[in-house]
Amino acid sequence: MSTNTELMDMYEDYYADGEVAEKRAIAARQSLGHILKVAPGRTFDKVIDIGAGEGAVLSELSAAGIAKSLAAVEISKSGIDAIKARKLPALSSVEQFDGYKIPHPNKAFDLSLAIHVLEHVEHERMFLYEAKRVSEKLYIEVPLELTKDLDKSIRMSGPYGHINFYTPGSFENLLRTCGFTVEKMVIFAHDIEYEQYLAGRSKGWVKYQIRQKLLRYAPKFATRNMVYMAGALCSSVDVE
Repeated sequence: MSTNTELMDMYEDYYADGEVAEKRAIAARQSLGHILKVAPGRTFDKVIDIGAGEGAVLSELSAAGIAKSLAAVEISKSGIDAIKARKLPALSSVEQFDGYKIPHPNKAFDLSLAIHVLEHVEHERMFLYEAKRVSEKLYIEVPLELTKDLDKSIRMSGPYGHINFYTPGSFENLLRTCGFTVEKMVIFAHDIEYEQYLAGRSKGWVKYQIRQKLLRYAPKFATRNMVYMAGALCSSVDVE
């Protein structure tokens, strides 16, 4: 696939002013908790973060000691600069990519991560096939949209917004039909820290309680009427 220069240009300065840093730091702590829940007690020799942003998730992984060696690919030049500035001791390589072609050989990693990336990818299957090529396992996390009000999600899309929308069933089906074995999939409500960042202390606490209780006692109703996230740990099929 040729380099997608239009996308690379659009995201070039996305992380330059630090405006998204606080939200991404909170989301990264949340994502680490999800990984630990989906893959409890597991450690990996080599992990690559695909679409690593400005390195918030990499920083959490490094602090948690989940991997001996970390690598990153990112479309944004400003994101790459921010990752390098963190000087993470376990980070072995940081490279720019076009959003699809990962500059590493087949099965170079034990685990690849794609956290809040797939919903922005124009050719999602092409992206997943490439992730499968470079890794033995994939942890992938996506938001689950308001399936009863997709018009609201579409209105909120924007230039950096979601172009792919998922339900629990469509997400799992996508992974399976791309040749992955889904070892474990978990639906998550946002952590209270994230809810309070978005909605304020009081309203965020209320939203956290509602989402948690609905998901526990009426999961089908919850995922049809409120926004959640899904995280899946998958095994990939060998590439010849």
